[in-house]
Amino acid sequence: MSGSAGRRKRKIRWSKLYSYGCFRPPYTLDSDPGQQLLGQPGFSRVVFCNEPQLHKAKPYKYPKNYVSTTTYSIVTFLPKAFFEQFRRVANLYFLLAAVLSSTSLAPFNRISVIAPLVFVVGVSMIKEAVEDWHRFLQDLNVNSRTVSAHVGGGLFVEKTWQGLCVGDVVKVNKNEYFPSDLLLLSSSFEDGICYVETMNLDGETNLKCKRSLEATLDLANDQAFSGFRATIRCEDPNPHLYTFVGNFELNNVTHPLCPATLLLRDSKLRNTDYIYGVVVFSGPDTKAVRNSTRSPSKRSRIERKMDLVIYLLFSMLLLISVVTSTGFAVYLKSEMAKWWYLSLQDNDDELFKLSKPQVSGFFQFVRALILYGYLIPISLYVSIEVVKVLQAMLINKDIELYDEVTCKSVQTRTSNLNEELGQVEMILTDKTGTLTCNQMEFRKCSIAGVSYGGNVNKIDRAASKRMNVEVESFRFSMDELETASESFEMFEFSVADASTEKAALAGHKQMQNLSAECSRISSVEGEPAIKGFNFRDDRLMKRKWIYRSNLFDVTMFFRVMALCHTGIPVEGDQAHKLKYEADSPEEVSFLIAAQEFGFQFFQRSQSVMHLKEFDPSSGKVVERKYKLLNLLEFCSARKRMSVIVSNEDGEIFLLCKGADNIIFDMLADNGRSYQQATTLHLSDYAEDGFRTLAFAYRKLDAVEYEKWNSTFTKAKTTIGPEREEVLIEASAMIEKDLILLGVVAVEDKLQKGVPECIDKLAQAGIKIWLLTGDKKETAINIGFACSLLRQDMKQFHLILGKKSAASNRLKEMKEDILNQLEGFQKVKSEEGNKDAPLALIVDGKALEIALRSDVKDQFLPLAVDCASVICCRVSPKQKALITRLVKKHTGKTTLAIGDGANDVGMIQEADIGVGISGMEGMQAVMASDISLPQFRFLGRLLIVHGHWCYKRISKMILYFVYKNIAFGLTLFYYEVYTRFSGEVLYDDWYMALFNVILTSLPVISLGVLEQDVSSEVCLKFPALYQQGQKNIYFTWSRIIGWILNGIVASLVIFLANICTISTFDKHGIVAEKAFNKDGHVADITHLGAMTYTCIIWTVNCQIALIITHFTWIQHLFIWGSIVIWYIFLFFYGALPPAISNRGFRVLVEALGPAPIYWLVTLLVVVAALLPYFIHIAIQRSFYPLDDHVIQEMKYCRKDIGNNNLIWEREQNNSVMMTQIGFSARVDARIKIMKENLNQKGQLIYRSVTSSPM
Repeated sequence: MSGSAGRRKRKIRWSKLYSYGCFRPPYTLDSDPGQQLLGQPGFSRVVFCNEPQLHKAKPYKYPKNYVSTTTYSIVTFLPKAFFEQFRRVANLYFLLAAVLSSTSLAPFNRISVIAPLVFVVGVSMIKEAVEDWHRFLQDLNVNSRTVSAHVGGGLFVEKTWQGLCVGDVVKVNKNEYFPSDLLLLSSSFEDGICYVETMNLDGETNLKCKRSLEATLDLANDQAFSGFRATIRCEDPNPHLYTFVGNFELNNVTHPLCPATLLLRDSKLRNTDYIYGVVVFSGPDTKAVRNSTRSPSKRSRIERKMDLVIYLLFSMLLLISVVTSTGFAVYLKSEMAKWWYLSLQDNDDELFKLSKPQVSGFFQFVRALILYGYLIPISLYVSIEVVKVLQAMLINKDIELYDEVTCKSVQTRTSNLNEELGQVEMILTDKTGTLTCNQMEFRKCSIAGVSYGGNVNKIDRAASKRMNVEVESFRFSMDELETASESFEMFEFSVADASTEKAALAGHKQMQNLSAECSRISSVEGEPAIKGFNFRDDRLMKRKWIYRSNLFDVTMFFRVMALCHTGIPVEGDQAHKLKYEADSPEEVSFLIAAQEFGFQFFQRSQSVMHLKEFDPSSGKVVERKYKLLNLLEFCSARKRMSVIVSNEDGEIFLLCKGADNIIFDMLADNGRSYQQATTLHLSDYAEDGFRTLAFAYRKLDAVEYEKWNSTFTKAKTTIGPEREEVLIEASAMIEKDLILLGVVAVEDKLQKGVPECIDKLAQAGIKIWLLTGDKKETAINIGFACSLLRQDMKQFHLILGKKSAASNRLKEMKEDILNQLEGFQKVKSEEGNKDAPLALIVDGKALEIALRSDVKDQFLPLAVDCASVICCRVSPKQKALITRLVKKHTGKTTLAIGDGANDVGMIQEADIGVGISGMEGMQAVMASDISLPQFRFLGRLLIVHGHWCYKRISKMILYFVYKNIAFGLTLFYYEVYTRFSGEVLYDDWYMALFNVILTSLPVISLGVLEQDVSSEVCLKFPALYQQGQKNIYFTWSRIIGWILNGIVASLVIFLANICTISTFDKHGIVAEKAFNKDGHVADITHLGAMTYTCIIWTVNCQIALIITHFTWIQHLFIWGSIVIWYIFLFFYGALPPAISNRGFRVLVEALGPAPIYWLVTLLVVVAALLPYFIHIAIQRSFYPLDDHVIQEMKYCRKDIGNNNLIWEREQNNSVMMTQIGFSARVDARIKIMKENLNQKGQLIYRSVTSSPM
């Protein structure tokens, strides 16, 4: 349909129905204090509506609507990238070495020093560029979205988001996101209101009502904008989501603007067909983008610790360089002067100047810094970069991390933090859209004291399975009664239905009758056939509710459900079935449920609501009209909603729904008949994690209503800040003396696999904090639903008292919070609570005080000690602040996960930021380090890939340190052996190939493919993940151990080769031995090649001992690297002497034919690896780690003959210490069920033994 001319506007004027939300106060420019600020600094923005061309030149030139999250640009890439590379210690050292290699001091060819540095830095910069390119592509995806924009003459065309300018008039359709911050001009409703979902900004699921100015209501279709011109003067761009000051000048008349007229970028249009708006803030000026910050540069803990390792190696380098320079200076002065063949007396070379041995010693020190540079593993950085990229590719390609519903998979937006995934100890998560689907399902209800929809939850089912009993019946056989027929069943059918227990005691026949009744309740959970309705109870379904004894109450209950709402019916997919739109998803689920029970709300006019009701007396569906007299909509202060309606007989009813504690306080004395039973049901529903609302009604006398209505109408016309308070007081005058009907329980549906994922994460030793913008009750319900809370958990509620909150004085509020915290600490320190699971629930206002500098030191220790922390009513800035403080206070690796723009600050502050690429906007994803389709994939990402990556990188770094020390120290030993002559043991090409080719591929295969255990075992034993949290594979003891291993290996290799080619004569002087059968002795070429061969064999065999998971790739790389050395030696020796230098035909003519060469290689490798082999044998035998035990269980099959008892025992040990999660909650439930069983068994036994029968 072109334009909106053919689209019928909705005739309902909600502003006439609503008492609070849509009221337009007659503001004047003088009465609004914000208007006086316009034109002053901070309030100087001018927008020319429908004239975007005026904003292409100063002073009214504003940025376009393009948004970027990239780190680099074409101009800044080189300087920023070079800075990132050379803040690494090793790169800085090799830059210095490259500069010195151009001087005469260099022991190597300059190419052999410069080329590796260029290669390492180049690869790292290319990797950074590629990752930033992927960010650019995601930005492009968002910026390329389209929206209808006015181009003149009433014509609207599709335009990309990035092409919008300030002043553009756009048309946004239902379920579309707003491309920028817009001023609402008109909507599909006649009175210019629209509904906006701000979940992506503040996490709240309830829709917000926005309204346009009265002056722009005539802009109702495309053609109306052909001559539209107006001017907006407003505040400058700022991050405040809930404030907006400005005025709107149209036809020389000025109208004040308020936040209710502003539509924010990244919020979504809901329940409204379309709106027209004008761009006020674009791109980087929008409030959502202003709330985000540039993604910080993050480095993993292992990488930061690796810098310290480099410092240690550099210290070793300095030490042996000082030893070399000192030794050289001493020998130069005392010994070398006597060596006539050096002719040092006539030598002008600064390196060998007898008159200035200190100067020569200094030059030798500089030369030694370059020579021993192989102690500093420059290739370690580039190898880690390559490995991390390959790890990220494997993570991205993991089919288990692919979501078939959304057709999305995990995306690692940066690979710098792979190993950090294996060390996470704290997870801070958003709720809406992250844990939940933002879909409400009608699950249970309690009507007239009877609970319906009693399908067994997963906790009870798992507990009963482990106890080997059925949930809905417990059988007790009395040992005292020998007869098998005398047994008793007790049903947990309904807490209020006492007939169950009576039947159990009365006899077997009545028990059979009750069994038939109970069997009508389904205990099968699954996907609901009707979206929003997941209710199973044959007592109410299929119109069977008409047989209930309290039929009137049941009927009134369904009428409250069908009439007390703000919903609108829309056409459904099925015949005779409607869909609904409402302010909140709960109302939609109520309307769907009412429809299923036979009370279909099918039409609404301005003052009449139409129902199709099933009439119990006639057994037919009849249409009934209810005149809507008043609508007292829900607000956070009232926590309830009421409608006053009159039926066709003229009877007037007030129908009310709200929070149970609010409704219970408003009940009449004769309206509490079901309160006790209902309260018990509320407790059960809350434990299941359901949201609950109480239903009540009152029949009104016509005179009383008329009197009240006049008072209420007067209150509605009140002008001023006290208006809402007056309205609430007037509403309370009629909302009293109610009769309780029951409660409903709706489930804020969790995403698939969330409880199971949280259970695995809890077993892995990870603490989870829930940060949400929703109210406390909702947050607690979700806490139970996803097993962050459990029934036996001690809950601390940190909330400002009414007195301190009302005073609004900082000092009183601080004292209030500190007193509460002190009380919590006393309770926590009590003997019975020391090991008990604790939960802390914090309100947003209390959190604001608790995070202040003089209070946080009392708050954070308590919070960190709690098993679970839930923060509700939290703003985006508070999310970021608490993430920063937790990270700083605990020093633990934190991960933040969210899906909306309100989570961006939290994601960027955490060590690892994860964005959910679900149904919402892309702000969270674009700010994240890793994106996931759903929360459930976080378990596998951390427990499997995080665990693997941590151990891979740890082993890789330790092995790198080992092999470089083993290689580099042989150069030092040769210096000492030759009395610091400055001669290099190895050929330049040997040196160049060592890290680049001959030892690079095996270490890359270790970093990419190593698995201590399989993914299935990781998930069965999540406690293995705690190895990363404790950092047991990269401790200083291990680092020093591997350094010593490298030192021992280098000593064994060098001394063995020296002893092979030389001996000591009877005078203690070194003498050369025959190397082959012809009696030839070995020179430096033979010694260098032999030593180098032993090193290549040793370091490659060492990595074979480290690897626990072999594939053909590892075998190819390890043994292939050794083969490549011989191939290189053969072909290098075949080159002319001018190229091969002293390596000419060394393998063919010298080494190959000599048996001693092959024998020494074998013996040296065994001797060099023996210390590590002894160490690992002792460790696995006497001090095994968890992975060692599991490997032996798996590969040695120790538990096969024992019915997997060891395997199960280890799995139970993995769960034992867990305080949150599904498993912990099942354990708690089993404990309670056993206590109940014991009590009920004793009750039955006493009843039977005391019976005269």
